[in-house]
Amino acid sequence: MIGLLTGATLSAPARADWFFGLFGGSDAPPAPRPDAVSYSVEFVTPDDSLKDVLQGASNLYRLRQDPPESGEGLARRASADLPRLVDALWAQGYYDASARAIIDGHAIEMGGAGLDAAARAAESARGRSVVTIRLEIHPGALYHIGAIKIVDAQTGAPIDPEIAKPRVLKLASGDPARANAVRDMQARLADAIRATSHPFAKVDLAQAAVLHDSQTVDLLVKVDSGPKAGFGEVTITGARDLDPRVVRSFIYVEPGDPYSPEKIAAMRRSLAQIEAIGSTRILESDHLDRDGNLPITAQIDERKKYAVSAAAQYSSIDGPSARADWTARNLFGGGERLRLSGLVGYSQETTYNSNTRDWFDPNRMIGRFNANFIKPALWGTRNDYLADVTLAREVTTSYQAEYFNVSQYIRHRFDETFSAQGGWEVERGTSQDSFGKTNYFLSGVSVGLRYDTTDNPLDPHRGVRVLATGGAYPRFFGSSINLFQGKAQASTYYSIDEDSRYIIAGRIGLGAGGGADILDIPDTRRFFAGGGGSVRGYAYRSLAPLGANGQPIGGQSLFEASMEARIKVTDDIGIVPFVDAGDAYATSFPDFTQMRYAVGLGLRYYTGFGPFRVDVAFPLQRQSGEPSMAFYVGIGQAY
Repeated sequence: MIGLLTGATLSAPARADWFFGLFGGSDAPPAPRPDAVSYSVEFVTPDDSLKDVLQGASNLYRLRQDPPESGEGLARRASADLPRLVDALWAQGYYDASARAIIDGHAIEMGGAGLDAAARAAESARGRSVVTIRLEIHPGALYHIGAIKIVDAQTGAPIDPEIAKPRVLKLASGDPARANAVRDMQARLADAIRATSHPFAKVDLAQAAVLHDSQTVDLLVKVDSGPKAGFGEVTITGARDLDPRVVRSFIYVEPGDPYSPEKIAAMRRSLAQIEAIGSTRILESDHLDRDGNLPITAQIDERKKYAVSAAAQYSSIDGPSARADWTARNLFGGGERLRLSGLVGYSQETTYNSNTRDWFDPNRMIGRFNANFIKPALWGTRNDYLADVTLAREVTTSYQAEYFNVSQYIRHRFDETFSAQGGWEVERGTSQDSFGKTNYFLSGVSVGLRYDTTDNPLDPHRGVRVLATGGAYPRFFGSSINLFQGKAQASTYYSIDEDSRYIIAGRIGLGAGGGADILDIPDTRRFFAGGGGSVRGYAYRSLAPLGANGQPIGGQSLFEASMEARIKVTDDIGIVPFVDAGDAYATSFPDFTQMRYAVGLGLRYYTGFGPFRVDVAFPLQRQSGEPSMAFYVGIGQAY
């Protein structure tokens, strides 16, 4: 027998009626009434795992709260259900399936035999009782995939085995012959061919031969690769107030570059970096241009010009904080973004110079005001101008500091994953700890690199992210001390399964510096570990070499590492066991003379804008006076 698997019903649609059933029963049939034949439905099958599939395919089940007006109408509704149920079972690989409906002892067979008697029985119950309909389903044996033959649609020759690899097909002889598995195989094969610069590739299931003797299904798949092509001209539409040259500068393909679906996806991710753009559609032409290239249209939707946001977080060690942002987008029509941010918080720990037990100690107040400006695509190039102004007050267990920082950079974007920047930074401040008070001034060059192939900024599933910064603030630039520092952080994300329900995430951070004695370096520029973005379970910036008074004084180098297993229990809930490690060192490079560790467990609630995060961490090398646990609340993954 020859059949088309793709024409069958694939699976049960999502339903919401289970929710209402929690409160007293949408499954209960309507009470008998004279103008309708109320009924209930019972599925009888030897395999309970098929009930959801059968219910999803059954109009009789779906319309049970809307009974027909007559017994004949009910009988015809039941009769029409039978081929639907068989089709649903075929789609699941049961090619010997049969079904019949029983109404008050009268059977309706496939083809309609017995319908009249069942209709009369149902009509006699109208207005008096609820009719019970039994749907008796016999799925038979589960069929499996036999031979899979994939050929070129034009020549009939087998296609290149390098394209039809097992990891692409993910379907082999012996697998259950389910329609959705076959269709998924076709989609993956089409994607693999498109990835070889064939934008019009088509994959058709020519036929599925059902062999009842062997209970297998042989597949013949025909592939039409279509012409090989590159990218053509890129057209920008939807840019009302935004300069199209800015949009074009974030698209890193040029006419003639080989076509690639991954490049199409990269365009969307890249354009999302322009805050003036709300949504993007990349439209591929249905024909090639005269040069054999595929024209592309980037259709954008601009966001509202102004936005206000607020957020709060809390750590049992680091204390509470609240933040508010005001953002202006596309200020002058060139994609410019100005963001003003304010943060206030209260340090949970007693500071080095305060032992007050009062419920409120003003010395523990922290704050930060920041103005950040970006002008992307200077003169239509891939160079961006960045400026930042920060006024801040920091309070930790070992120091307090106030400083004013101004920086300006030029950033060059090589592509959607890699950028580099360089500029000038000036900072003036006061740093005070148990060794005294230091007034300082820094002036120097600062550089940075960013490499990011992750698929989601707040909840990465795959990819690598590397951030590196470095600064040189010598005296001949006007600084009060010689200071040279660099810091790098790399994180990687690996999805174990295709649906990204199991993800392994790892992070490592390194810092190094020199040029001045540690006590001459401002506290804010020394390296510390500890806190929610570092080694959880320990207080913010509390891990570092200790001074004579036992307080951490900061180091000239840093090492941090973390490992997480991000496990989705349901689509909305996940758990995250983790291990953190790290410390700061007195040497210019980490010498690993000491290391602090913590373990913990996180809870994630996944929302449309990012996961809501709660982490509980337990320090493994707790010192006297340090808490035995800490918890953190925030938005987004820890890294």
